[in-house]
Amino acid sequence: MNQRTIALIAVTIATIIYGLNYSIAKEVMPTYVKPFGFILIRVIGATTIFWVLGLFIKSQKIEKSDYKKLLLAAIFGISLNMLSFFKGLILTTPISASVIMVTSPIMVLIFSSLLIRKAIGKLRVLGIIIGLIGTVLLITYGNSSNNSGTNSNWGNFLIFVNATSYGLYLVISKSLIHKYHPITLVKWLYLIGLIFVLPFGYRDFTEISWQEMPINIYWNIGFVIVFTSCVTYLFNLYGLSKLKPTTVSVFIYLQPVIATIYALIIGSDSLNLIKVGATILIFCGVYLVTKQVKE
Repeated sequence: MNQRTIALIAVTIATIIYGLNYSIAKEVMPTYVKPFGFILIRVIGATTIFWVLGLFIKSQKIEKSDYKKLLLAAIFGISLNMLSFFKGLILTTPISASVIMVTSPIMVLIFSSLLIRKAIGKLRVLGIIIGLIGTVLLITYGNSSNNSGTNSNWGNFLIFVNATSYGLYLVISKSLIHKYHPITLVKWLYLIGLIFVLPFGYRDFTEISWQEMPINIYWNIGFVIVFTSCVTYLFNLYGLSKLKPTTVSVFIYLQPVIATIYALIIGSDSLNLIKVGATILIFCGVYLVTKQVKE
């Protein structure tokens, strides 16, 4: 088995984990752990794991000139990103959340244009408009007929905030990713992110009834910490080291497919015409945004 095949398998596994995470995390919240408390658990766990891994690599000092970027990357890539995602997930449904997350490439292009003056082009502008129309439709009218999403409009908006925050994080951290070892970078991102998450998650964390929590919920929490927060990051890094970024980015389109199949199997979500129509618009928009064209 060659390295390209192994890299494709690694990225596929990471995508499957992301797709499953929507329903697995939602089983925990808010019955057993409130969203901000869950985020605090997740960030503490991931911070611990990455700092332990950091002991096995060569020490690397962060330059003072990069402190501001590191701080902003931690805020948008860890704190705001995760807080808005988990809070939104308990209010909306797994399918809607996974579809809205696909808008990340659109947000990356928008922020690249605003912050680093990257040319967009007419075709990509059209893609942004189509994708955002689909997102607005899903946020406004994408309510399910079941009780999986208690306030889908607000929840969908928070998921969009998450996708926007993550897109901004990718643009801000671009220079840092090429400058520092991945483990060095992510351990500092999580540590700084923990400082910002702590005030939001402390109360929810102290209210957790650990003794009353079923064993399967412990497994769900462990899955989010170990697999969603750590394994996916490392597998995607390996994929990026062996594959083109465009190849890796294509796998984000599989997340809604996996999330939808799993959610329908376990009965945590349902489909309707609005979701299907909005999904088609979003995918068309992302396709135009990521399409390689001559400007």
